[in-house]
Amino acid sequence: MFRVTPRHLFFVGIDSDGCVFDTMELKHKECFIPNLIRVYGLQGISRYVREAAEFVNLYSRSRGVNRFPGLIETFQWLQVRPEVAARGFKIEIPESLRKWVHEETHLGNPALEARVRQTEDPALQQALTWSQAVNGSVAETVRGVPPFALARESVTRLGEHCDLLVVSGTPGEALQAEWQEHDLAQYVQAICGQEQGSKKQLLANAAAYAPGHALMIGDAPGDHAAAAANDCLFFPIVPGAEESSWQEFHDQGIDRFLQGTFRGAYQQRLLAEFYRHLPERPPWAMAGGQTERS
Repeated sequence: MFRVTPRHLFFVGIDSDGCVFDTMELKHKECFIPNLIRVYGLQGISRYVREAAEFVNLYSRSRGVNRFPGLIETFQWLQVRPEVAARGFKIEIPESLRKWVHEETHLGNPALEARVRQTEDPALQQALTWSQAVNGSVAETVRGVPPFALARESVTRLGEHCDLLVVSGTPGEALQAEWQEHDLAQYVQAICGQEQGSKKQLLANAAAYAPGHALMIGDAPGDHAAAAANDCLFFPIVPGAEESSWQEFHDQGIDRFLQGTFRGAYQQRLLAEFYRHLPERPPWAMAGGQTERS
């Protein structure tokens, strides 16, 4: 795991997809979901697969989850969707995949490749095939997506006062390409993706700084949870309102963080607005009275 070398009094971890760059919807709708439908042979229920996967990864409290737990959660919602069963599809969640996701601390392709070599498990191979296809599609598709308005200006200003670390669940190769393409890599000590560990593990770097001097900027509840576990302050980039979130951070959040007035009522107001945009259950489940996912 990467260790920050303290050079300033303040530390800031920054997520990437959906936070600095408007790439979340592009990646999931054009790369993750089409490959999921193709690799798992779900063409006959593609509509419902899209709805479930978009809810899990973009529009729910699970937003930003690692791709492999997200895959399992997508299947869980499909299992309780009556329209899926009505079309003759039985969605199975392999126990080997559940077990690997539960046990593995570095949920990325290298770790999955090692497990496949060790076990020759066909279900794990299928998950790896999907994940590798996703990476290929991302490399082909995602380019020319600039940072959200005022994200660049905010990162530039933070770099003058803070040690910055990209903290993301995205594969490192894709992160490097995006941050270098838009000339933002120069402002951060390191760009850490899923191969370097979980966000919670990476934010352990905050322990080297005084209380109240560490902040995480993210767009997902998992980012908030990782920040809270390491006593970091948290600034949420609200899904669907990213530009106004960066405006708020640029105009008020940075000064409050540096001046020690961020914690308390200000952060609580931001969090309330953030969670208001991310429901726990999908619209179809609430409307149809479905049981909870397994």
